[in-house]
Amino acid sequence: MTKRPPSKSSYADTKTIRYDAYLKLGDILTAQSPLTDQHDEMLFVIQHQTSELWMKLALHELRAAIRAISEDTLPQAMKMLSRVSRIFEQLNSAWDVLRTLTPDEYSTFREAFGAASGFQSYQYREIEFLVGNKAVRHLEVHKAADIRARLETALKAPSLYDVTLDLLDRRGFLITPEHLARDKTQAYSADPSVLGAWTQIYRNPHTYWDVFELAEKLVDFEDYFRRWRFNHVTTVERVIGFKRGSGGTSGVNYLKSMLDVVLFPELWAVRTEL
Repeated sequence: MTKRPPSKSSYADTKTIRYDAYLKLGDILTAQSPLTDQHDEMLFVIQHQTSELWMKLALHELRAAIRAISEDTLPQAMKMLSRVSRIFEQLNSAWDVLRTLTPDEYSTFREAFGAASGFQSYQYREIEFLVGNKAVRHLEVHKAADIRARLETALKAPSLYDVTLDLLDRRGFLITPEHLARDKTQAYSADPSVLGAWTQIYRNPHTYWDVFELAEKLVDFEDYFRRWRFNHVTTVERVIGFKRGSGGTSGVNYLKSMLDVVLFPELWAVRTEL
């Protein structure tokens, strides 16, 4: 996985490049197009645009972490997972800014964006698929052929936890073959053989240090992801109450149902076993 850095000669024609050109700030800073003249709509637009940028980086790191685990290069995988956790810490902090938007302020521009909704974020859906929360029905909202193909690829591919269980199998832990061969397009369900493997690891962390440490990185990530979901719920409830979501969901009630989703169930259950 190690890439050789470019030679200095490849930078020869970029010695005069400017900060704004390198970051394409002209494109980024002119990408905000509020649909009303209401002061607070700019906050709403930038909040969601910056979240999508952080999600782009999270996807970049998650894909690389999945490859690294598949190739048994766990130090690199753990570094990437640590970065994803910090990204979600940043996303969590962003809710604090959006919560400065009061219900009366939101109502001044709410009708302008119609049925546009965060539920339609294909990057968020891809993150959910990559970490194992899969459901074919969520493809229905994505009509564009290229986006749908991208999400179908993520839906069918082994998730972050799937490749972790394959790793345990390669290391000799007894995971039920039927569980390893399960339909990867379905949401993950806990399995006793997986819990048994993690129990063995957690009771002997120094013997299985690298997979133990990987497990804790997964728990770190899910911890931050859960906080992000919770903050999403409280922010939406604070701003719109229990109104239906703009994308046709039940709003807060739908978001609350997502709080019950557990990505890596055996890694939480193992704590009870110790």
